[in-house]
Amino acid sequence: MIMTGKSFLLSCCLSICFVSLAEGEEPNIVLILMDNLGYGELGVYGGGELRGGATPRIDELAAQGLRLTNFNTEAQCTPSRSALMTGRHPIRSGTHTIPRETEVYGLVQWEITLAEILKEAGYDTAIYGKWHLGHSEGRWPTNQGFDKWYGIANSTDESFWTTRSTYKPDSHILAAEPHILRSVANREPEKVKVYDREARRLIDGEISELAIDFIKARDKTSKPFFLFLPMTMPHYPIDPHPDFDGITGNGFWGDALVQMDSYTGQILDQLEASGIADNTIFIFASENGPEHLKPWHGWAGPWRGTYFTALEGGLRTPFIIRWPGKIPAGAVSNEIVHITDIFTTLIVLAGLDTPSDRIIDGVDQAQLFLGESETSNREGFPVYVGPRLQAVKWRDWKFHFLKQDSGAGEIIQMGLPMSYNIKLDPKEENPVTPIDTWVRWNTFGIITKHRKSLELEPPIPLGAPDPWEPEK
Repeated sequence: MIMTGKSFLLSCCLSICFVSLAEGEEPNIVLILMDNLGYGELGVYGGGELRGGATPRIDELAAQGLRLTNFNTEAQCTPSRSALMTGRHPIRSGTHTIPRETEVYGLVQWEITLAEILKEAGYDTAIYGKWHLGHSEGRWPTNQGFDKWYGIANSTDESFWTTRSTYKPDSHILAAEPHILRSVANREPEKVKVYDREARRLIDGEISELAIDFIKARDKTSKPFFLFLPMTMPHYPIDPHPDFDGITGNGFWGDALVQMDSYTGQILDQLEASGIADNTIFIFASENGPEHLKPWHGWAGPWRGTYFTALEGGLRTPFIIRWPGKIPAGAVSNEIVHITDIFTTLIVLAGLDTPSDRIIDGVDQAQLFLGESETSNREGFPVYVGPRLQAVKWRDWKFHFLKQDSGAGEIIQMGLPMSYNIKLDPKEENPVTPIDTWVRWNTFGIITKHRKSLELEPPIPLGAPDPWEPEK
């Protein structure tokens, strides 16, 4: 077979990928990614019944694997998903903000995704749920390494549109009538149905049913698989499925938590029934901090802030990973892990190498996850909110260059960066005294290294069209 373009590039990058796993031992990967699930919502993170809905299956999952208490995401949906899929800070990929101004957005074809790497190594790949990394030719998930897709291209708030008397779907390409879409590799998606409030109630149930069917089909093949389930809950509007609406008597938040827990349990049960749970890496996580819009506003637990902020509440989210017999059960770590690290770590756990022809920001956390080390391989990271470098995190410290209290709040340029000790001041309300300004040499070191890397490999512009190639 003659390979050209991206196929040839992937082949070169992966030519020496298999490292320590014997044939047939490659782990399956199931990754559930919730949308705007705050740190404090699940029972095992201090919520559950306190928020109106118990989450026993997810709590049990944490008891069977590793729970992170310092897992950090990006501040918005598109950046977080880009970081997960590429292992690169979104400022590099032209994906540092949700789509607003540009008609073309998302990952250019030059980017190599986690799905593409796994597929090239022989994995079956599927995504059921929200993509938010492109909604035009060449930018669909089935152009980026996924064999199958059912879900929505953009954000769940689009389900509001068709209920508004003022809505004009012909006014702009970005305002086109939203649909649930279906596609297979390298095919243009087909419209399944309008994504309205009724469809919004049903979609996570449909995603879960498709996931269960996908796992059942493994009985007919020995190929490993990557099943990515970016759910739409609890992004606003929080409309529980009819099976769960009113089930707790505590309002939609409690109902939504029970729904998330039930669907997660059903998928876990199918892995057991299919006899493949022990060779499956199972991840439950969220890609952003909590919702800030009322009445759907979420809870960040001990932290302050929501998505669209550089505060801990906007960055820290739940993260649980289970791999029976490999990842110690009941483990908890407060070491810093960033969402870019998941790209790199999953590739390593699958016995593969990361691409060597581009800057990869994700670091290998396999030893931390497997219990072979108590220390993270990272000490900090730069924090962007859109195109703005807004803060930097180093160990227990955070330096803020701009002041912002909420996702919709005013952004204020400060005369001097404000530093906070996160353990002493979890809500980042009281800047430290001048005696602790020694911290700046460590935090600014992260920024200096990051800025030099942007000079070495200039960022892809926001809205860059395909074909795009880096400057030689």
